[in-house]
Amino acid sequence: MLSPRGRNRLSAVLRKAGHLISVDDTTAALGIGRAAAAKMLARWQEQGWLSRVRRGLYAPVPLTAMPADHVIEDPWVLVPTLFRPAYIGGASAAHHWDLTEQLFRSVFVYTARSVRRSRQTIQGVTFIVRQVAEAKLFGTKALWRGRVKLQVSDPHRTVIDMLDNPAMGGGIRHVADCLRAYLKRADASPETLIAYADRLGNGAVIKRLGFLAERVGGSEKLISACAERLSQGNVKLDPALPSPRLVRRWRLWVPDRWKLEPADD
Repeated sequence: MLSPRGRNRLSAVLRKAGHLISVDDTTAALGIGRAAAAKMLARWQEQGWLSRVRRGLYAPVPLTAMPADHVIEDPWVLVPTLFRPAYIGGASAAHHWDLTEQLFRSVFVYTARSVRRSRQTIQGVTFIVRQVAEAKLFGTKALWRGRVKLQVSDPHRTVIDMLDNPAMGGGIRHVADCLRAYLKRADASPETLIAYADRLGNGAVIKRLGFLAERVGGSEKLISACAERLSQGNVKLDPALPSPRLVRRWRLWVPDRWKLEPADD
């Protein structure tokens, strides 16, 4: 149990910090030194009031949580602190923008920070993290979750990112479904898709986009723009899948189960 003074101190820190608590938050809230603040946070963790996210960073434990079930209620609020500069994208953004009804347990994150592990479990939540150059952190929208401001890829960038790396979109079948849903939106923009793909600079994106657009009802304008931009070399539709069939029109290796035109056989 916390003493009245301890409760007042913890309340002051929580008001100052919000969803995540750092040593700096504690020093600012209580006017104490960093060493004392670090010891206080560690003590509150031992008492079960906080759970450790990483060194020097803690999260409040909900009063309704079981002792071994310290899972943060909204894991998106962790992203700015853990991965900044970063944005939420891939399948997570696809669900946010109603491109899919499928909800993934993992949170898909793009960051300009150096990433040692692409799969990280923090506070009981799995983050799938992909490193990108800071110059390529474009096409995002600001989103507020309580007091936390974060970035999420806009619908156009979400599609392009999933075409760039289908694993971040839950696999190429799911990516194709998301593209179909995107093309039905009132704000769908073939011009923006092409502009983002050009800016990203990965020729595989154009090949996958053109191939899938022909199959999910993309406009002739979009398909033609992709055909005009084809780079040399053949790539896989989905690098994670065996792909023995070559679609020469799009310079794509595709799995056997994908339907091909007679000219491609």
